[in-house]
Amino acid sequence: MKIISGGVCAAKGFFANGIHCGIRKNKTKRDLALIYSACDCAAAAVYTTNKVKGAPLTVTKENISDGIARAVICNSGNANTCNADGIDVAKSTCEALAKELCIPASNVIVASTGVIGQPLDIAPIVNSLPALKAGLSEDGSQNAAEGIMTTDTKLKEIAVSFTVGGVECKIGGIAKGSGMIHPNMATMLVFITTDCNISSEMLRKALSSDIRNTFNMVSVEGDTSTNDMVAVLA
Repeated sequence: MKIISGGVCAAKGFFANGIHCGIRKNKTKRDLALIYSACDCAAAAVYTTNKVKGAPLTVTKENISDGIARAVICNSGNANTCNADGIDVAKSTCEALAKELCIPASNVIVASTGVIGQPLDIAPIVNSLPALKAGLSEDGSQNAAEGIMTTDTKLKEIAVSFTVGGVECKIGGIAKGSGMIHPNMATMLVFITTDCNISSEMLRKALSSDIRNTFNMVSVEGDTSTNDMVAVLA
């Protein structure tokens, strides 16, 4: 296995972008990220063990219950958690993106990170979807990684290549998380892509096993949060 460039776009068929849509007041900060696959993917995810879970996690869990996804959309600056309309906002985000990308809404993984308990205005997200889509690129991993950052002081992305049965495969990912990190995962969002041919069942099994000695071992200050997710598209 060797480290390569490309981040979440290193694997064949993946594109990404990140822009400022207006959720965050600082216009120099990207606050909306998109990862898109050229075809249907096997999908799996694991979520925070906190008793209180953000609305995006509930919607994502329902959307990928069939093990299929095409896109990941994530906003920063607002966690869409503990809001009366949180589920509706998360679902509407999926529906709006699905319309823009011409895919089923059930094929969208939706995530949010940021302030808890503040209503999330969906208008800036919906209004920015055309620009978000237009900027999709095989070189867009860094922009997407910047779009999911909150209090992070370092951008987090990586990619590796490896060989299976004589065929080269690639895995890439982006992540965010700085504070409120304690097993299991806490305020950590991780999005991973791969061009390895693997079923959704095996992907779920691998992810559920691997996080025990990886993401679920990370602790910063002992606080477990509400919106944590590690999602994989293959």
